[in-house]
Amino acid sequence: MVFLPQEVIAKKRDGGKLTNKEIKNFIDGFTHKSVSDAQAAAFAMAVYFQHMDIEERVALTKAMRDSGSVLDWSELNGPVVDKHSTGGVGDNVSLMLAPILAACDTYVPMISGRGLGHTGGTLDKFDSIPGYTATPDNALFRKTVKEIGCAIIGQTDDLAPADRALYALRDVTGTVENISLITASILSKKLAAGLDILVLDVKIGSGAFMKTKEDAQGLANSLVKVANDAGVKTAAIITDMNEPLASAAGNGLEVRNAVDFLTGKAQDKRLLDVTLALAAQTLLMAKRVGNIEAGLKMAGDALSSGEALDRFSRMVTALGGPADFVENMDRDLEVAPIIRDVFAKETGTITSILTKDVGMAVVALGGGRRMPTDKIDHAVGFDRLARIGDKVAKNVPIARIHARDETSAAEAIQRLSAAYHLDGEAEQNPLIAQTILPDES
Repeated sequence: MVFLPQEVIAKKRDGGKLTNKEIKNFIDGFTHKSVSDAQAAAFAMAVYFQHMDIEERVALTKAMRDSGSVLDWSELNGPVVDKHSTGGVGDNVSLMLAPILAACDTYVPMISGRGLGHTGGTLDKFDSIPGYTATPDNALFRKTVKEIGCAIIGQTDDLAPADRALYALRDVTGTVENISLITASILSKKLAAGLDILVLDVKIGSGAFMKTKEDAQGLANSLVKVANDAGVKTAAIITDMNEPLASAAGNGLEVRNAVDFLTGKAQDKRLLDVTLALAAQTLLMAKRVGNIEAGLKMAGDALSSGEALDRFSRMVTALGGPADFVENMDRDLEVAPIIRDVFAKETGTITSILTKDVGMAVVALGGGRRMPTDKIDHAVGFDRLARIGDKVAKNVPIARIHARDETSAAEAIQRLSAAYHLDGEAEQNPLIAQTILPDES
């Protein structure tokens, strides 16, 4: 029988359940141009309003995974693992987590993305490092993973191309915020990386895409269930994003923060706790340890011994960065021409932070994209960001700004100041709200 994409669209529009074959035929057609962009956009809108059940989500995830190459790491003598974050502000966990896990005898082919909206992107951070190749050829990518244990790169053209094309349509047709489509988009890329183990960091709060616990649980449960049903052992940790995770927000500044973290020079407590929790859960699922406590110790030892720092340094060098980047990052990371403290408007204790607005202040500085074609300024942003519960005053700064010019600095300072609230009761948000294991989703 001839496949007609309009029949699939109409069936889902009317609330019907699509078969695995219908979903596969539709995505195959979209990949090979026999399904038009207009039809794919209509399909996304139908799913947006009617949703998909778990079986449909698994079929969509697999179809998008199989629209391109699926990596095979069978020659490696250890578990292949990765982590995905749903995005936040000051979330540079990947820069530390990948080398920590590599130092614990796992392999981490981490395929990361660019910034989206107010959230920073891991690849934009690595672009701060001169020479670093975020899109190496497959041979260099595989060599780096095999010899060093980790490589953090961007999505290549042949990994889940259907997702990349469908996401571009969703972005301009108002169909991004749907759990069925978000689940398939995230997981198709991760499953194409050939993983054994995946741990998800699902953010909740004012700086996250999921603002409520119910929304975060819904997304986390969907991701865990679909990924496991698609053949990758997966768990999720729901973590707080009601304030920036690191004390820095901005690409080069977050790289500097990560290097200081790995060397032990300075480690933000919340950042340390989330990084070690994700590492421990990964190591437990990979059967490198017998319980979470042992995982925390193994990850902590990899960090304190300097082995994780060594893996990070070697990865940067292998992917084109300076051989002595860790030792000479002051030479290699661009410095903004304007650096000064940002002070509170009054004396008081910080009770809440509109974290999304902190991220948008970085965007206003040029550290994020207003349009997809915008060029990122890697030197700008904030560091020394104050935390909820900190006492501030007109002579006690809430942050230090790094700006390219006075005009952008003025706007960013206004945005940042408005994001910090000193009235009412201080928010008490658990850093780790919930862990969802494979058999609990």
